[in-house]
Amino acid sequence: MRIITYNVNGIRAAVKKGFAEWLQTSPADIICLQEIKADKQDIPEEVIKNAGYDVYSFSAQKKGYSGVAILSKLKFNNVIIGNNHAQSDTEGRVIAADMGNCYLINAYFPSGTSGEDRQTYKYQWLDEFFNYVNELKQKQPNIIVCGDYNICHKAIDIHDPVRNKNYTGFLPEERAWMDKWFDNGMTDSFRQFNQQPHQYTWWSQLGKARETNKGWRIDYISVSEPLRSLLTDSAIMPDVKHSDHCPMMTAINL
Repeated sequence: MRIITYNVNGIRAAVKKGFAEWLQTSPADIICLQEIKADKQDIPEEVIKNAGYDVYSFSAQKKGYSGVAILSKLKFNNVIIGNNHAQSDTEGRVIAADMGNCYLINAYFPSGTSGEDRQTYKYQWLDEFFNYVNELKQKQPNIIVCGDYNICHKAIDIHDPVRNKNYTGFLPEERAWMDKWFDNGMTDSFRQFNQQPHQYTWWSQLGKARETNKGWRIDYISVSEPLRSLLTDSAIMPDVKHSDHCPMMTAINL
């Protein structure tokens, strides 16, 4: 089974840049999208269904903001909207699917780039999400968490760790949360297969950051410990260009 996580930075904008044609190539069995920036009626569901995917989405209440979606060729037992935290659900940040033998979570972690208040909320959200996943593990130990985490974990995950050490997305407190996340029985699927530097999933739209590969690795697929041995491959797909992010794929033998 191939799973992709992809922040599309607006699904309607991505469609104008070839997203629908990319879907026709069947890049994965399940594609988790973040930052769809569209209400349900504005999601191009017909285009997606023509590529063979069912669409499950959760939009933010604020128009043109945030939102997540799961595109799937597989049938789910159930799809759960939100994580029962009011602000997170208002912003459309979490959607999950019960796959029977595991739980798939698609999350768009908050960014702190717009100011101190949002950075404070980011820390609150991280704590709430950590507890949410831990509670789910009590019921279903097999968990996959796809998403834009909006955090670079280690120096290898960012093009300039020295000059970015005081910027949101690479702050010590955020990186400490990632340490806690992976120390608590989650595995970074990409790093199971690739330990090379200069592997990024997001590039600033300023200057020529993407052309010169001055990027950040902030998109992840994490799996809980019982699934780690079932991982078979993982890769970043920088040549797919519908967004300021690129997709990353993980293959798992479920």
